[in-house]
Amino acid sequence: MMTHAIRLHQAGAPELMQWESIALPPPAAGEVRLRHHAIGLNYIDTYHRSGLYPLPLPSGLGQEGAGVVEAVGEGVSEVAVGDRVAYATAPLGAYAEARNVPADVLVPLPDALSFEQGAAMLMQGLTAQYLLRRTYRVQAGDTILVHAAAGGVGTIMCQWAKALGATVIGTVGSEHKAELARANGCDHPIVYTRENFARRVRELTDGEGVPVVFDSIGKDTFMDSLACLRPLGLMVSFGNASGAVPLVDIGVLARMGSLFLTRPTLFTYAARRSDLLAMASELFDLVVAGTLRVEINQRYALKDVAQAHRDLEGRRTSASSILLP
Repeated sequence: MMTHAIRLHQAGAPELMQWESIALPPPAAGEVRLRHHAIGLNYIDTYHRSGLYPLPLPSGLGQEGAGVVEAVGEGVSEVAVGDRVAYATAPLGAYAEARNVPADVLVPLPDALSFEQGAAMLMQGLTAQYLLRRTYRVQAGDTILVHAAAGGVGTIMCQWAKALGATVIGTVGSEHKAELARANGCDHPIVYTRENFARRVRELTDGEGVPVVFDSIGKDTFMDSLACLRPLGLMVSFGNASGAVPLVDIGVLARMGSLFLTRPTLFTYAARRSDLLAMASELFDLVVAGTLRVEINQRYALKDVAQAHRDLEGRRTSASSILLP
């Protein structure tokens, strides 16, 4: 059968992404054919498109989507034709009307959740899950720092950490985003363009610092993030929105208080299907219960993905964004 997909033949600017008609073969053993109803847009997509994370070209793009299973290959037992499913750890290629994906990356989407919610939250929500529940298990009474607190991951993390009983400090780029972060559970939004966030964190913690910093910004915030930590604190660097962190002399971790540093990825934490299902189940239960709200503030036609990337990189988006095939 034929379908349409976004293809990248040369890494670089957003306009290099091409809308093409492609042949979709029957699903192979262990695969299913999935008809997308919504597709997730994530910052990592811009790394793949720009060449920051090099790909063998030509390539598809996108790692997250939600839809209905149309056909199954040999040996598939995880899902059946007609199932509503979502995924966030599949091989690249989500920017498509339909695609073949490994069955073992799919999670069942509860009837109480829409396809748009599934596509908007899974990668960001699973990221929030492993960061808050496994990388550093947030407890009631903790004070934590979350960068990009008005972004897709940030808004979910603020809500979740607040529900766990933590005090949340967050950095944002504008007063509008400060209000958005505050509405999602951030106790102390810091507009980093207006004040030094490391100094402000020290003020808010009576000079003590925080036990953990969740940093998706990278190069521009790395050293100041370390300065926010109390002795034996954990620096969680999980993204590069401002560029890759330069090489670090690990002696700085000793000088700043025997600090810990980790660079985690969702794909490691969700590599085992049993872990993936448990993570998704916890996330979906909280959304269905109303503890977590999924805010979709931008919707784009899949054909218009270049504009979506420009908005994402220009920090003109907030909360979650989706693509509609």
